[in-house]
Amino acid sequence: MDFDFTRSERGVAMRLLSGRGHYDTVVRAVMDANQSVWISTANLKELMVEDGRAVPGRARTSARGGYRSILKVFDDLARKKVELRILHATPPSRAFRAEFDRHPRLFRGGLELRACPRVHFKAVVVDGAFLYLGSANWTGAGLGAKGTGRRNFELGFATSDTALLDEVQALFDGVWRGAGCAGCRLREVCEMPLDMGTLGGFPNPPAKGSAERSSTRPTSQTGRPRLGDLG
Repeated sequence: MDFDFTRSERGVAMRLLSGRGHYDTVVRAVMDANQSVWISTANLKELMVEDGRAVPGRARTSARGGYRSILKVFDDLARKKVELRILHATPPSRAFRAEFDRHPRLFRGGLELRACPRVHFKAVVVDGAFLYLGSANWTGAGLGAKGTGRRNFELGFATSDTALLDEVQALFDGVWRGAGCAGCRLREVCEMPLDMGTLGGFPNPPAKGSAERSSTRPTSQTGRPRLGDLG
C-alpha cells in the first residue's frame, strides 16, 4: 500500500463547504445512508443532530426532543444493516462513550471503531458515492452542529467523483487493515497496532476468567464490550 503520492491535476466537480454547510451536507448525507458510512477523524466526540422524527408543530429547538444523539442515528442505521466504520486517533469523548454504551447493537459490532494515533485525515464516505474531504473532525463544533458563535472555522468539499472516491476508500481501507503498521515508528508504543487485531478501536480485553488477551478480529456476532468498560 502506497501512502505517499501526488496525482496528476484534473478537473473535479465539487461543492465547497464552510461552517453550517458541513452539517447540512455531510451530516445529513450520513443520516440518509443506505449501505455504508466510513468516517476518518482525529477527534471523535458526541454529536447532537436535529431529530427528523420530531412531532409536527413541535419546535426543533425544544429541549423536549428536538435533537438526538448521532449514535441513536447510527443505531437505526445498524438495524438496517448499514456498514458503519470510524477510524480515529484519540479516544472518544466521555459523552460519546457513555451514549455508545447505551446501544447494544452498536457495541456488539454494529459500529466498528479502530484507533490509530497517526490518523489525521478527515474524510466521510457514504454509500461509496458521496465523499467529504476537509478540515472538520467528527465533532459538533467541527461539523457545524453547534450554534452561531460556537462553531470552528472549517473548510472542506463534497463530491461524487469516482476516482477520488476510489483513492480515499483505498487509503481508508489500508489504514483500517493495518497496512501502514509494520514500518510505523510509533509501533513500539502503540497499545494495539491495527495489523494485530482490534476490538472497537481499543485493545481486545481478556474475557472474564481468562488471563490471555485475544487478538481475533471481531464480527457483528461478537459480544463486544462496552467502551466504558475499556478504561
